Amino acid sequence: MDFQPTEERRMLADMIGKFIQNDYPLKERLTAGASALGYCPAAYRTMAQLGLIGALFEEEVGGFGGSGFDIATVFTELGKGLVVEPLNDTALTTGYILAQTDQLDLVEQIVLGEKRVALGLIENGADYDWSAPETLAHKTGAEWQLNGVKTSVKFAHGADALIVSAQTQSAPGGISLFLIEAAATGLAEHPFQTVDGGNACEIALHNTPAQLLGAEGAAYPLIDAAAARATLALCAEALGLMERIKDMTIDYMRTRKQFGSELGKFQALQHRVAQMLLEIEQAKSAVINAANDLQAPTDERNRAISAAKYSIGRIGCAVAEEAIQLHGGIGMTWEYDLGHFAKRLVMIDHEWGDQDFHLMRFAES
Repeated sequence: MDFQPTEERRMLADMIGKFIQNDYPLKERLTAGASALGYCPAAYRTMAQLGLIGALFEEEVGGFGGSGFDIATVFTELGKGLVVEPLNDTALTTGYILAQTDQLDLVEQIVLGEKRVALGLIENGADYDWSAPETLAHKTGAEWQLNGVKTSVKFAHGADALIVSAQTQSAPGGISLFLIEAAATGLAEHPFQTVDGGNACEIALHNTPAQLLGAEGAAYPLIDAAAARATLALCAEALGLMERIKDMTIDYMRTRKQFGSELGKFQALQHRVAQMLLEIEQAKSAVINAANDLQAPTDERNRAISAAKYSIGRIGCAVAEEAIQLHGGIGMTWEYDLGHFAKRLVMIDHEWGDQDFHLMRFAES
């Protein structure tokens, strides 16, 4: 396997890095994350104009990338900047589903940053299991209507549409996907702020009109493939966060003095930093492996994705905790960057399946 990124991906990474350095200060990110939408629409549009969303999709649907390594490149750089804009939640995942169900006009608008579509799969009490939704869809004449509740739908507030999963009477045991306009009747959203900055909603549906996407009762493979892309993006984002935390920690160790010497000169602390670097390299290898296997057969792909997500969850929590301990009290202050990066890194473990979920899935595969 060639571990070196292509020239195009190096240029993409450099462009994202310069955008974050010049136009995406952390203070504005924190303000945007605490807003009603949970992100900055202007920053989102700028990212779309720079081609960040286009890099997540294949040429056939209006993008110029779409491979596992393209996704990993984009989200690793976004992680380094602690970017809160929902490129994963309302572009990558839902855009893939729409592309596979021939909604190409809407995909084009997503790539251009003109539309956002949120994804609602999880229900109360289901933990990370989206395979058996209790939301029900019934057909009245030529129109589908949905009844049910979806929880923790990230960045649904302000989105143009939603994709939700449901069961139908004529296909019991199967999963179907439906597209719902944000202004549809019978749809009620209850937004709330997330711990790491951002927004999510509980979505209640009562006889809400919807459009069936794909074949009735046959959406499981499509959701599984979309979940693999979303999970890979999360793993890459976490890798970027760890890289940034590593740099902040090393800089701090080189400048902070105690007993007249820099902290970095104490051998015990050097060993702890070295262990952190080894763990981050292991996380990087897991992300590369998952990116390489994104187009592999389903079982092979899911094993690689679960291995990466488990590794990222374990290593991410360890890196966050170690960096805060090496910094001391300043690492947890609001004014210091590290705490915000660590908070996001820890929360990634709880999206699209935590360590226990993916370890079990890996063992069963």
